[in-house]
Parts: sequence; C-alpha cells; structure tokens
Amino acid sequence: MVRVVILGQGYVASIFASGLEKIKAGKIKPYGVPLTDELPIKIRDIEIVGSYDVDASKVGKDLYEVVKAYDPEAPESLRGITIRKGVHLRSLRNLPIKATGLDDEMTLKEAVERLVSEWKELRPDVLVNVCTTEAFVPFGSREELEKAIAEDRKDRLTATQVYVYAAAKYAREVGGAAFVNAIPTLIANDPVYVELAKESNLVVFGDDGATGATPLTADILSHLAQRNRYVLDIAQFNIGGNQDFLALTDQERNRSKEFTKSSIVEDLLGYNAPHYIKPTGYLEPLDDKKFIAMHIEYVSFNGAHDELVVTGRINDSPALAGLLVDLARLGKMAVDRKEFGTVYEVNAFYMKNPGPKEARNIPRIIAYEKMRTWAGLKPRWL
Repeated sequence: MVRVVILGQGYVASIFASGLEKIKAGKIKPYGVPLTDELPIKIRDIEIVGSYDVDASKVGKDLYEVVKAYDPEAPESLRGITIRKGVHLRSLRNLPIKATGLDDEMTLKEAVERLVSEWKELRPDVLVNVCTTEAFVPFGSREELEKAIAEDRKDRLTATQVYVYAAAKYAREVGGAAFVNAIPTLIANDPVYVELAKESNLVVFGDDGATGATPLTADILSHLAQRNRYVLDIAQFNIGGNQDFLALTDQERNRSKEFTKSSIVEDLLGYNAPHYIKPTGYLEPLDDKKFIAMHIEYVSFNGAHDELVVTGRINDSPALAGLLVDLARLGKMAVDRKEFGTVYEVNAFYMKNPGPKEARNIPRIIAYEKMRTWAGLKPRWL
C-alpha cells in the first residue's frame, strides 16, 4: 500500500486523483503511466489519504466536490477526504483567488508542527507537491534555512520550502517518507535540502515534472547531437489557459519555469546554442489544452541548413498526472530501500531539472533505461 498526501489540489492533482481511481475501478486504461503494471507496487495499491490547499473556496470541502469541478465524471470513491489548510506564503499573489493558510494564523514553526502532527495522523508514505509555480531563492546553508523558520521569515520562504522542511521532520519521526516535487522550486537541486533529506530519512524526487514540449525537445536535441548536426538556434514556447499559466504571467514565477525548461540545451548538446524556451502566454479559452510550438535550425553535412517545425495541442495536467502514478510508487520503493536524499536515476527520466545539483540532463531513452534498471526492471530498448 502507498498512502499519498497531495499538496495543492488544483488541476493536476484533481486529474491525478480522478484518473487514479478510474484506473483502479477498471473504467479506463492506464495510458500515460510509463511503468503501468511493471512495478511490484501496483496502481491499485495507491491510496490518497489527504489533500491540502490554500484556496478559500476549496479548504474544508470534500475532495470529491473539488475534483468534480475539474472532471464532471469524478469517481465516488473520492468522497470522505476533507481538504485541509496548507501554507501559501504569497504563492497566490496576483491571482483571482482568496488565499487562506496556516501562515495567516500562526508562525512558521507552529505551522510546521501542525503539518507534522496531521501527517502523523494521516500516515502518508509519499507527499506529492503540485502547488502553483513559485518565485523562490535557494538556501545557502542549513543554518540559513533553520534561522528563517525560527525567525518566522515569511518573506524568505515559499510554500514548497516549508512543506519539505516539515516533510523532513515527519520522515525523521516515522522512519521514512518521500517527497515528490513536481514544480520548478529547487529542492532536489538544492544541496541544503538534499543533505537535510539524507539525515531525516526523506526521499526527494525533483525538480519540475517533465511533460509536454520539454521532453520532446530533449529527444529531438539528443537525436541531432547523436548525428553530429550543429544546432544554430532553438525556439520553443507554450501558451495555455489554466491556473498555472495564469500564475506564470508573473515575471518572477516565469523565470523559475524558464530555468528548468532551458537547462536541457547545454546538457544535451555540449554547447549552449542560442535558445528561447519558456512558457510565454496565458489565453483563457485554451483552458488546460495548451498550444506548443517548436522551431530548431541546424547545420547538416556539406553545410546544409535544415529546420524542424513542430506544433501541437497537449492536455497539460493529464501529462503530468500520469507520471505522478509512477512517482508515488517509486517513492515508496526508495523509502523501503532506505535510499534517502535524492535519486538521480528517477529524476533524470521524470523531471525537467533532475537533481542533484551536479547532475545533468541526458537523452531520455538513456534516462528511461537507467530508471528501469534502478527499479529492478528488464531493459526495454537496450
């Protein structure tokens, strides 16, 4: 059994919850879940035991009612879970949402203690973080992090940074847990948090789930590099109409996302080709089905100049939600193996910016096989 707590009950989390329960009930096929039934822990073994949010219109409501707003066919099995109050720390600023959080009522130290207490009641094996993209600053030292908590520096920390700190305290007390960081805030790439995780029996996967255009761009760049074609420039952008794209209209949040999306270029090519890779716009009628476009210009044999142009429409939230089904199970496996800290073999396949900090993006086909080997599965392509 894998007991899961969700942090941020928005579009991704709601599609994850709905799709998971439909798969367990045999109503849909597990398309979009890379490892489907290959792992020793099966999809039917995942149980959502708690959910947190900071949208005043969601806190205190039943999970079924909130999920139904995103998916009219929400499974009845989601009834009975009340959405609890999390921390927001300005994460919803400039958004048309009334925020309510523990940080409005108490100090950060007290909020951490409240979360740990509730998690000891819920007993999650894995905490899945799909909060709104944040503007963040990494920590330079463990002392700086702990001082910010102790001094109630609500201007210094983000919700994710507080959640991971609380997760480390929880994991230390119960003997182990995993934290899946599916947003750009550096956690698996922050040495301070990785060291904290190692010392606290916490597994951290991150950072920023690799979905949509970015892994496709990585695959194409790998293809060109393997054939020694010289890339002249890359343009890749996304326009969407969901809440995360609205949040990305904030320049600081956009820079967080841009960093994780752009990290693939030099890692895969060996040189930093001129590139523009970022989410670029919000258009409400697109809703969750984002528009993606990609243009890559390169030099081939005898000086020939070629171009690749790709466009598409991709349902944004299901693309990430399917990966979370694997990551929850892999997180429990890592805890059972006591592989605390971060696990590059998992991050390299599932994340845009795979931790630890000194790690690099690698071609996804290689990352896929490394991940399978780590999970104890037979090679598929090698």
